[in-house]
Amino acid sequence: MTRRGLIIVHTGDGKGKTTAAIGLAVRAFGAGLNVLILQFIKGGRRSGELEALKILGVEVRQLGLGFTRTGDITEHKAAAQRALELARAEILSGAWDLIILDEINYAVKFGLLDVEEILQLIKIRPPELHLVFTGRDALPELIDAADLVTEMKLIKHPFQIGIAAQEGIEF
Repeated sequence: MTRRGLIIVHTGDGKGKTTAAIGLAVRAFGAGLNVLILQFIKGGRRSGELEALKILGVEVRQLGLGFTRTGDITEHKAAAQRALELARAEILSGAWDLIILDEINYAVKFGLLDVEEILQLIKIRPPELHLVFTGRDALPELIDAADLVTEMKLIKHPFQIGIAAQEGIEF
């Protein structure tokens, strides 16, 4: 049976978009698929998820400079463009069965990448390659192009009552 690659989007204002994608990565890896995770915003930040993936042997590349909402975004834009070029090369390499483009929706939201560049990744991918896009505010064009879209909805979060992020839960 020939595999049909899926376009999967995890979006919304709730917690768990990256975590859901990483759960998918673990499932795929366990099934013998070659998995690559490219993180477009996160960079140099340690997390329990990344430590577990390292032990398993799932490749994760942190390519971003962290979240930014104000000030000069020139360096962030350059990092996002480098990440996009790497994503293109890896998509075309034929080396992977599943590529997760973590926080790429934020890169579009913050003006670091253009939605047309993101849609181009879908157009160039081999038909058997699964692509996952994560981050809040997925644009309608990406949602329309996807086969599976999950929206994480925030109901309640400990941040709302002043509870700080906790290792093993938030990171």
